[in-house]
Amino acid sequence: MNLRSLMQAGPAKAVELFTKLAETPETALKTRERLFAELKTELEKHVELEAKHLFPVLRRQPETKDLVAAAIRDNKELRTALTELDALPKNDEAFLPKLADLQKSFRQHARDEKRALLPAVQRALSEEQVQDIVEKMEGTLAEADQAKQNEAEERRAAARREREEREQAELAAEQERQAEQERQAAARRSEKAARAVVDATAEAAEATVEAAAEGAKRATEGALQAGAAAIEQAATAGSLVPRTVFLFWDAMFGLSGASSSREVASRSAHVPAPASRQAPSNEEVIPLAEEVLVVGKRTVNTGTTRIRRYVVETPAEQQVSLVRERVVVERRRPATNKVTGETLTELTIEVVETDEVPVVAKSVQVREEIVIRSERSERVETVRDTVRQDEVEIERATASPRARARS
Repeated sequence: MNLRSLMQAGPAKAVELFTKLAETPETALKTRERLFAELKTELEKHVELEAKHLFPVLRRQPETKDLVAAAIRDNKELRTALTELDALPKNDEAFLPKLADLQKSFRQHARDEKRALLPAVQRALSEEQVQDIVEKMEGTLAEADQAKQNEAEERRAAARREREEREQAELAAEQERQAEQERQAAARRSEKAARAVVDATAEAAEATVEAAAEGAKRATEGALQAGAAAIEQAATAGSLVPRTVFLFWDAMFGLSGASSSREVASRSAHVPAPASRQAPSNEEVIPLAEEVLVVGKRTVNTGTTRIRRYVVETPAEQQVSLVRERVVVERRRPATNKVTGETLTELTIEVVETDEVPVVAKSVQVREEIVIRSERSERVETVRDTVRQDEVEIERATASPRARARS
């Protein structure tokens, strides 16, 4: 590549970026920022190549010294405008007008280089000097490209490390989720066992209440039987003791009077057979039972949450800058008529023309994460119900003075 092609490749790409930036709407802020970053890199690279490799050589030539001063002044103004645009928000109203001013200044700078600076370089420098400048510029561009590739490789390596860390975190989260499920299953089993214990306790309490009721029934039957026996004995002895209205209390307090054998037999006929276990003759046992409130727990289904992941396709587009390299053949008047190199012989040179074409690839990256977990909370709820219990009421009957005198 000759010096002219090398110096014009940068402005051509910059002009293309200027056009794309001017056509980008204000809503596409990310696209504007990306295109401006590419434009800034391209312009700074162009200015750096001139300042590092071309201007030092041209300063030593009397006929190009003034052109170098003007070019340096243009590059300084270009850097200042770039700094102002870089600090300005890309969706600001003043961005596009300032961009248009920068584009106008850069086009004038490129025209001055093409019409004045480059022809002066060709006249003032020898072929060896020009080729040396071209090689140095190409070396700088190659280093910049290599640095860019290294940076891209570092970004890919960082993304790969981040993806691996994310996969490890997902694996740990999956293991934690499985452990939580196992803990929940164990809790459900424990709760089921607790419910079984509660149910067994409730059944035992019911059996206890029934046994107490059966015992009270048997004790009452024994008391009735004892009262009937006392009445029968009183009837046989012919004792005349005042009676109360209730046979049971007459038997307890010895107030049974004389009754006919028919009445005693009639009452005795309705008394059940004595129980297998009877209380002593000098005491009566009346059991008092009560109900105990036994509260258990059971799990009910209150709803289901379903999370479904599915894939959607959306159109995507991205702008890419492509470079086309074509062979330029031009004729010019030599700086000297002195013959250098081989002449008057057949010579064939082949130069390859290249085009850059887009290569599309897709990479998968995690946009966000959906974390699914269950939270357990405890609450205290008051359960209200009614329970029954036995109570006792004791009434004492006082005998009259005449009855006490008789006794």
